[in-house]
This record gives sequence, C-alpha cells and structure tokens, in this order.
Amino acid sequence: MKLYISVVCLCDGVKFGQLCNGNPTNSRRTSDRWGQGHYGARRGNREHKGLDIKCSDGSAVYAPFDVTLNGRAIPYGDPNKAAIDNGINLRGKGLCFKLFYVSPDRTSGSVRKGQRIGTMLPMQSVYPGITSHVHVQMCDRSNPTRYF
Repeated sequence: MKLYISVVCLCDGVKFGQLCNGNPTNSRRTSDRWGQGHYGARRGNREHKGLDIKCSDGSAVYAPFDVTLNGRAIPYGDPNKAAIDNGINLRGKGLCFKLFYVSPDRTSGSVRKGQRIGTMLPMQSVYPGITSHVHVQMCDRSNPTRYF
C-alpha cells in the first residue's frame, strides 16, 4: 500500500487587497531613473527581493487582508535614509511579509482588511524622481508577485 501526502499551503489563492490610498488595483512601479520595481530587478551587484507597489508620499497605507502586526521592519539602518527608514512586519493568510517605507500607526495587535496601518514616507526626499512606492517583501525573501 502506498501512502501519498499532499501539502497545501494556507496561502494558496491569497491575493493582496488595496495597499495604498489612490491605488485600488495595486499598480506596480515599473521603470524610473532609479531602476525597476519587479522582484529580481538588478540593484548594482544584488537582486531586488521585493515587489514595489505605487504609493504617493503621505498616502494612507492599508492592511491587504486581516493581519497581525509584528513590530517594526527597518530596511536600511542608514542615517542618510532616515526619512524613509521604517516599515512593519505582518502575518496573515499563512504569509509572513514586510512593508517598507511606511510609518506604522502601531506595531502590534490585529488589524482587519482595509484598515489603515500607516502612512507612506517621503521617498522623494531621499530618491528624487523615483516612483514612490511601498516595498513588499516576504520574510523568507521569496517572490511575492503571485499574491498580486
């Protein structure tokens, strides 16, 4: 008798809801003078390990589905980028992910889909001319594109 085991991820079929006020379809950053926003885009000698979703500086950022907030996520730790060096760790729908360039309203507790979780930081002050965006990065640095 053969035993077959099937592994089902709780995240199969998960799609992110609206992340940013003014971008109801989660339009992605494409190409600008600073580079491209897709997963795997070149960043000098490294690869971009996230997906950039367009978001205007100062816009409200929302929970894409019911999530638990799990503390701050600091993308750089660089004083020259202090204006945008903030973010938040989140878990929900079987996923662990980070949102960078967001000033969180709070960093713990549960939040419902569509509830405001923070404010988009001023990317233009650090990267003039970039397409301002929220960077979505999976905790394991895998490709988040399938969730959009």
